[in-house]
Amino acid sequence: MTKISPWLPTLACLALAGCEPAPPPAQSDAPVTAVSTGVPVMPAPIEPAPAPAPATPGSAPTKPFAFAAEAASATMACGFDGLQLPPSARVYAAGAYGGSRQDFQIDQSGHEATRMDVAVNQPDVPVVLMLGNYEPTVWNIGWAPGTRILAVLVGGYHHQVVTGLPASVPVQVSTYENRGGCGYFYVTPEKAGTLNPIARRVFGRPVDMLYPARDGKVAIGMPLATGTALVTDGAAKAPSAFRLPNSQLAGPAGLEQAVRDGFLREADASDGAAWVAARQARPAARGDAPPIAGGTPPPRMPSMFRAYVVLKAYTLPAGLYGANSATFFVPKGVPRPTGPMGHSTLYDFNTLSCAGTACGRE
Repeated sequence: MTKISPWLPTLACLALAGCEPAPPPAQSDAPVTAVSTGVPVMPAPIEPAPAPAPATPGSAPTKPFAFAAEAASATMACGFDGLQLPPSARVYAAGAYGGSRQDFQIDQSGHEATRMDVAVNQPDVPVVLMLGNYEPTVWNIGWAPGTRILAVLVGGYHHQVVTGLPASVPVQVSTYENRGGCGYFYVTPEKAGTLNPIARRVFGRPVDMLYPARDGKVAIGMPLATGTALVTDGAAKAPSAFRLPNSQLAGPAGLEQAVRDGFLREADASDGAAWVAARQARPAARGDAPPIAGGTPPPRMPSMFRAYVVLKAYTLPAGLYGANSATFFVPKGVPRPTGPMGHSTLYDFNTLSCAGTACGRE
């Protein structure tokens, strides 16, 4: 059953568990021109479990121990059991470093989740997909009527989940974090040279086309005509349904929530000036340094962009990296916050110390 939805609009197989590395493709065989990176590293062979020693007279009673060795090793397999592609099938790869950032987490990496909306339009031939993002991602998949998706292989460094496909479409997720059988990969033009060895191993043929994703969206296959109605599985979960239970909002959204909940307040220029004054008033720790004509230069005013004063014990949200970083002032008597600082900076009035990326420039 389907429902109508709006347009939803490093390294090659670093550890191909139990599989032989494919020979490197000729340059003309790559999905796009790129310099291959890395050499596949073969894991150590899995040694069979030793046979149980027979009981000796006088030892504790024993009983048979059931262990399906073939089932245990199957979790390390790379590929889809029984999948045979017709000659007309296409292998399409798509992805980026990450998708559109969400205000929640789907794993314990400390990174905000990202979302990737994938629209597949290929009604004339069946397709299989290789999808890959570095960041933790929810892959939200829809398709044009008549499109047949036979299987989906998903790679990444952090956790990856797929929604939108019928339960009948097999999906394999192979990331660095889950030690998947196909190793760790993600899909960008720069990583194009790493994809064909994996595609040959899984699908028996190279990638026909790589589609770079932008702004959390990617259209795969034939160009979408204006007004094309896409569909997704009727039982598809919304991307937000994969939010890690009991996790706080991530990034700037998490900081705004902390202000509403009374853990933080927004800082102003007076808080920065108080830090400068406190640093100037501290006992000199010049050691054997000579005096400076005109006096020691005053400390630089801290950045007040996305700056907060910590009001009580608080755990910083995930995702405080790059443009999402922040500045924190910790007053005397207030404990220093816990959690990942990312690229943020913290000024502690209890110790007159600085921690984070801007330290040494204040």
